Amino acid sequence: MSKVAVLTDSNSGITQNEAQQLGAHVIPMPFTIDEKTYYEDINLSQEQFYDFLENEAAVATSQPSPDSVILMYKKLLKDYDEVVHIPMSSGLSGSYQTACMLADEDEFKGKVFVVNNQRISVTQKSSVVDALQLAEKNYTGAQIKQILEEDKFNTTIYIMLDTLYYLKKGGRITPAAAALGTLLKLKPVLQIQGEKLDAYAKARTPHQGKNLMIQAIKKDIETRFGGFDENTKDRVFLQLAHTKNEAGMEQFREEVEKEFPGIELRYAEPLSMSIACHTGPGALGIACTQKLDRLK
Repeated sequence: MSKVAVLTDSNSGITQNEAQQLGAHVIPMPFTIDEKTYYEDINLSQEQFYDFLENEAAVATSQPSPDSVILMYKKLLKDYDEVVHIPMSSGLSGSYQTACMLADEDEFKGKVFVVNNQRISVTQKSSVVDALQLAEKNYTGAQIKQILEEDKFNTTIYIMLDTLYYLKKGGRITPAAAALGTLLKLKPVLQIQGEKLDAYAKARTPHQGKNLMIQAIKKDIETRFGGFDENTKDRVFLQLAHTKNEAGMEQFREEVEKEFPGIELRYAEPLSMSIACHTGPGALGIACTQKLDRLK
């Protein structure tokens, strides 16, 4: 019976303290801020990050260095037989490709299993929790990887932005589009399904944006996750997240609980800093994920 470690990165939103409580392991994501390197939840807190962001610092995301990943693999394999590594979505970062290259080295081949299940932030966190539960049920690293990858499209995220400024700053929209959107006071809603981050809709008010996200989740449940019936609560769960918007999050939580009575609301917490770099503060997000049948 293999002893399996579950490894992720801080894009999952799992802090170092929470990782200890869960029994998981987290690689801190590096950020370059005004030409200095910081590490999420090590020497860069959420409060410090938003101070930098709002004071026009040059903030750039990066992936963990190969050396840091190798050191983590070696450390874990001293105490475990296998490692299941769940990096952020391969469509949004090169972390997965780097991890695969390293896991293919002779020292780690057959011992480190890198999962490509296209998750990020709160949905990446739920994959970590699933992996931990599968490991407790004595699934091997290879089996856990297969199960999570087979399940990769059974989730969706919608994020409403408070401002277009950070999308413009990151080069994801043109200055002209940002200026027009700001003039019209648009609240864009983004969607993450699988490996893509796409525009979903444009709202004129936060209320309209939240309603668009709620209706989108209802449509996903109807068309992708088995519909609404007495067993819906056993098939799916919801997650909420925000970027420096706790008051808005609490109000949104009340609205979501009213619209989805009986469905488990698993988290309501900050989005990872790597997402916040592009959304800026004030964003609200909701995710719907199908539960793994194998864990019942």
